[in-house]
Amino acid sequence: MTTSTVSAPRKRRFLREQWNNLSRPAQWAILIPVVVLIYFLPVLNPPLIATTGTDFPTAMFDVARYALVAIGLNVVVGQAGLLDLGYVGFFAVGAYVAALFTSPNSSLAKLPYLWTLPLAMAVTMIFGIILGAPTLRLRGDYLAIVTLGFGEIIRLVADNVDPLRGQSGFERVGTDADGTPFFANATAWYWLTVTIIIVVLLLVGNLERSRVGRAWVSIREDEDVAEIMGVPVFKFKIWAFVIGAAIGGLSGALYAGKLGFVNNQSFDVITSMLFLAAVVLGGAGNKVGVLLGAAVVAYLPLRFVQLAEYNYLIFGIALIILMIFRPQGLLGARQRLLARGRQAYQRLLGRGEQISGESALAADTQGGPR
Repeated sequence: MTTSTVSAPRKRRFLREQWNNLSRPAQWAILIPVVVLIYFLPVLNPPLIATTGTDFPTAMFDVARYALVAIGLNVVVGQAGLLDLGYVGFFAVGAYVAALFTSPNSSLAKLPYLWTLPLAMAVTMIFGIILGAPTLRLRGDYLAIVTLGFGEIIRLVADNVDPLRGQSGFERVGTDADGTPFFANATAWYWLTVTIIIVVLLLVGNLERSRVGRAWVSIREDEDVAEIMGVPVFKFKIWAFVIGAAIGGLSGALYAGKLGFVNNQSFDVITSMLFLAAVVLGGAGNKVGVLLGAAVVAYLPLRFVQLAEYNYLIFGIALIILMIFRPQGLLGARQRLLARGRQAYQRLLGRGEQISGESALAADTQGGPR
């Protein structure tokens, strides 16, 4: 093994420890300029990452949309360890809620577009309970098959139920009574989505550091042991499913408002697989990792349009290689001491907390114990 191969993990470990040793204000002092740069990407339009076949602000909105979807799916797959292959169903429900209450093609009472965002979250949470209550006692492949069926059922219902208008769809979604769009350009939609992502990340991060997050981790690592130790497994699996559904519905409503048109063609199985690929590629259980995975999955086909017809082949090969050489993803999940325990560890030993092994996804792939 070469010196460079050995030194690379050490460098990453050193940088991680340096970051963990920083105080919270120091970390925010580094993160705020990065966030400001992210906000201004559509305005700056850097030539190095500019897209050729798609308007750059629109491409950045697509990246942000995938990032929000990946955060929600990460709660289900990465935090709680529930394999969901039909997450696009929740995305579709959110989009149709926005369409039904804002489009002139709908016979329902019209609401201001912003009101449809929390409404879409509430409706998808109800769908999460309806799907999760009878099915979350299943595990592994059986749960995956049920969720895959749910995603297809939503698409077929949209195709065959007349009020949902099938392929004809809903036009002028997110417009007011005069037909004026909520935002006039993609940059504003990007800013709104990034703001929502920041809020959702803060909320999900607080959940991870709470009793709920610790319960999710225990369920993900070994569900039987968690139940023996007194964790109400079914209750916290429902929590994960409902929270993930709400974020998926929110992203669907944003997508519908930006596009201004919704029909059943945007919610197929392939879209659901791309959502899952973003989480697996970036690193299930790691919020920064899934953001990176979402950026790769959404941005690369828009950046290299000449390879767009081969994107599924490329992502498939990339995932196979990743599962062989780095099954935990680009940035695998690592569990740290939580909340006040971290500060106590720093006071006692004068350095950042120790980091445990990789996520359960890696253990499963490598044949580790469950």
